[in-house]
Amino acid sequence: MKKTIIAALGALLIPMAAGTPATADTGLSWEDCGDGLRCGRISVPADWDAPTGEQITLGLAKLPAEDPATRKGTLVVNMGGPGPQISALRQVKGAFADLTQWFDVVVFDPRGFEASSGVRCPGRAPWATNAEWVFPDRATYARYTEQNRRFGLGCADAAGPLAGNLDSEQGAHDLEAVRVALGEQKLSYFGNSYGTVLGVTYADMFPSHVGRMYLDSPIDHTNPSWTDWLLPKAKVKEDNLGRFAEWCATDQSCALHGRDVLKVWDEVMARAAKRPIPAPGAGTAVRASLIASRASVTWEATWPDLAKSLAEAHAGDATRFAKPPVVTVDPDFSRIAWCSDFPSPTTYRDVKAIEKRLKSVAPRIGWTAAWPQANLCAGLPRKTPFLPHPVRPRGLPPILIASGEYDDAAPPANARRTAAQLDGSRYVPAKGGHALYLYGNPCVRDHVHRYLTTGQLPPAGTTCGPASS
Repeated sequence: MKKTIIAALGALLIPMAAGTPATADTGLSWEDCGDGLRCGRISVPADWDAPTGEQITLGLAKLPAEDPATRKGTLVVNMGGPGPQISALRQVKGAFADLTQWFDVVVFDPRGFEASSGVRCPGRAPWATNAEWVFPDRATYARYTEQNRRFGLGCADAAGPLAGNLDSEQGAHDLEAVRVALGEQKLSYFGNSYGTVLGVTYADMFPSHVGRMYLDSPIDHTNPSWTDWLLPKAKVKEDNLGRFAEWCATDQSCALHGRDVLKVWDEVMARAAKRPIPAPGAGTAVRASLIASRASVTWEATWPDLAKSLAEAHAGDATRFAKPPVVTVDPDFSRIAWCSDFPSPTTYRDVKAIEKRLKSVAPRIGWTAAWPQANLCAGLPRKTPFLPHPVRPRGLPPILIASGEYDDAAPPANARRTAAQLDGSRYVPAKGGHALYLYGNPCVRDHVHRYLTTGQLPPAGTTCGPASS
């Protein structure tokens, strides 16, 4: 899945002097592994329901605190995905420079990824008709489902004892084993994006071991209704199309400046639905489902290109939409882990029914939120999944949660739902998108630093503006 960044934090940091050894017999020792990191490993059960059975390795990496004299403890981070963390930390360690004033920043690759008994699936996962993840018809979807089924079966064979044991419930046990190996009495945790699923699961299972926990851009695993889970995503994505139109109205650099952008959108989609629009530069034609798949409205940086693509498609040339996008997600093993936690309905009938419901509130583009889960999970073999469910852990310390108003991957409504189930938590909305801390929102970062180092939550009603303010 995405190589995104940012994490969740635990409360009640128990300061630990530099050099204090980990608890006895953990098997954890550190050695230099380049890029300023120190790496180690521990062993855990492949299946925590059979703790004396086959063992696997968890690979860890530590970005040490800058000054032992000011070190306050260890902060365990999961930047999202699901996906490898150590290689991501090597690429984005600068984002944690502030935190290493006070903490050893520690990550571990989730079970099955890279340094943690990594699984190599045979072949490649299908990628929804050249990244056309909004499926145009039943026959295309059926072919894709069968391809994904074959991929999933091969992946399950390659996973061996990890097959069926890749969900966040197993991961929360791994996180507890990491806490013990680090010698921390309480877990201090920073979970970003998918890392919040792990954080909330840990808080539910081990509430007495939570120290300070920060959850950024939560992916809600507490809502068992798939339609209710998707509706906020659809609404925010629809709003983002409206923001794009507003930008075009005020910015003369927009290729659609001075035009009714939403009318252009409607006309392009209607034409493409009736007959694919020629794309002579790519030697093909573009149907509405491909435009819906590739129209990026969430990130402001993509708006200039989207405006040019729509203007040219409206004039009869959809070549820009026909060009394959730069894929920023791992379409392979990550889907196995994701679908262990989010085994949504994937029959064509079910997905079309959800799409119809979403179209009633988000008719232009938000309805496409019905399809990403199907793209990932259709046809995959299912063992017992870790189903989304409400949580109500008792005895938690205060937890800090933040999300962006424009985030259609982790919409604010879902963040508020998560916060409401964690007693004493404080939710901070921000003008922004996904991964607020990692993308440098100064207001969010200031609140996170204060909370992690002192335990002080922002006052009730606190909000944060955009990163540029």
